[in-house]
Amino acid sequence: QVQLVESGGGLVQAGGSLRLSCAASGRSFSRYLMGWFRQAPGKEREFVAAISSSGGNTYYGDSVKGRFTTSRDNAKNMVSLQMNSLKPEDTAVYYCAGGIILNRDTYRDAAYSYWGLGTQVTVSS
Repeated sequence: QVQLVESGGGLVQAGGSLRLSCAASGRSFSRYLMGWFRQAPGKEREFVAAISSSGGNTYYGDSVKGRFTTSRDNAKNMVSLQMNSLKPEDTAVYYCAGGIILNRDTYRDAAYSYWGLGTQVTVSS
């Protein structure tokens, strides 16, 4: 069993930056692919980014490519999402998720076994 806790959300002006962190409990963190998803009011949950268990591969949704970067520290059971050049349309609740996931399922939220409670990110125009 893995518990995930996100932090770092908040209110920022358009063009600004935020760094989200996700702390994981449990001894199997280094085995899991870790992902970030977001959900805005009235919209479906959207894939944002993911990072392989070793950290060697990263994946990004089209809407955040070039602006967001995900990284992980397996020694500290932590994964992070650095968000730059934020836009009002980035406003959403951001979730950290993890699991043993096939590459083809990286973008599918249903493939992830473990989820945090989310952290709110609000970008003002």
